Amino acid sequence: MNDAVTNKTGMALSPGALAGLKIIDLTRVLGGPYCTMILSDHGAEVIKIEPPQGDEVRDWGPPFAEHDDGSRDASYFLGVNRNKKSLALDLGKPEGRAVLLRLLEGADVLIENYKPGAMEKWGLGYEESLSKKFPALVHCRVSGFGADGPLGGLPGYDAVIQGMVGLMSINGDPPLRMGTPVVDLATGLYSAIAILMALQERARSGLGQYLDMTLHDCGMALLHPQAANHLLNGKRPIATGNPHPNISPYSKYATRTCEIFIAIGNDPAFRKFCAFLDLPDLPTDPRFLTNGDRVTNRADLDAILNGRFAEADGHALTDAMLRAGLPAGPVKYVDEAMASPHAAHRQMVVEDGWFRALGTPIKMSRTPGGARRPPPCFGQDGQEVLTAHGFSDVEIGALRDSGVLAETRRR
Repeated sequence: MNDAVTNKTGMALSPGALAGLKIIDLTRVLGGPYCTMILSDHGAEVIKIEPPQGDEVRDWGPPFAEHDDGSRDASYFLGVNRNKKSLALDLGKPEGRAVLLRLLEGADVLIENYKPGAMEKWGLGYEESLSKKFPALVHCRVSGFGADGPLGGLPGYDAVIQGMVGLMSINGDPPLRMGTPVVDLATGLYSAIAILMALQERARSGLGQYLDMTLHDCGMALLHPQAANHLLNGKRPIATGNPHPNISPYSKYATRTCEIFIAIGNDPAFRKFCAFLDLPDLPTDPRFLTNGDRVTNRADLDAILNGRFAEADGHALTDAMLRAGLPAGPVKYVDEAMASPHAAHRQMVVEDGWFRALGTPIKMSRTPGGARRPPPCFGQDGQEVLTAHGFSDVEIGALRDSGVLAETRRR
């Protein structure tokens, strides 16, 4: 890619709320990298340490970005690894682990997603080693199921966990994987929250702690309201498709020009909705008096609304509804959504030369965050990072010669 292109949109305008925070990132794939990207958007320094073979999602394409040095990275990697510095170390070797320990000096957070037991096998377990060497360190581990329990130590991937925790069962009949890797993303979000909580507590106690984050727990935590319904009535939740299981009308409808989604959350809103649509008799119909009545008689209500919407211009109708205070919108494809004027106004698409990505949804008035630099090529910052941590040119050369420091991917 030609880095000479200088057009920039949606980039960070301040050092960020987390400026001065140092994070050593040993994660790969999605949940952990998504977490550290969130933190880096707001100023945290993230040193991404990859294994010699690299983060495997660099290969999860097409599409690929082709770099000037002949390497390439998949969009999957580019989407969650901006702002970071890349260093590649072989932690399987004692010399690599010694480098990691030097990098942890002065670090605030270590995040990793090795199989539970790997860090302990290397003598880098939190209780046995890290908490004693670095008592203020927050150590976040992301794993499939945790280290103990019936599934402790076993591997977990997003889609597998979606199936195991019930998310697929409420998304389709037969059970259907959600189109976005919602478990990985949620685990990244929950991990970022956990890290910030631990740092807040550290400000009082002076001590770090260990954060045990699992795809299993984070995926299960997304089961609202289905879990709440089941725990109250004992019934098995089923896939309802577009309609909300607890609210009506809250679903997708066809119009002459596009599909639309309507979300009417309470009785006063329903009365306003009916007045807007010139359906004055609906709010007094015994079938539709309350939300509970409308959920029970959902099919009857949907039949009426389908007839009302069939010949409407969905774009104009939902725009008018929104401006009248009624939640509604057209159902868009991803390219349409990202090209919308409001997405541009909210700077939800970042551009920095060749690099384009989603922007940060976290908008702060005094310390606005955002993208700071494109995702790194493999190992591109190794020399810089090690030099900044006190390694001499001789030491760096020895690490390079021994294969501990990798600068080209090992295949």
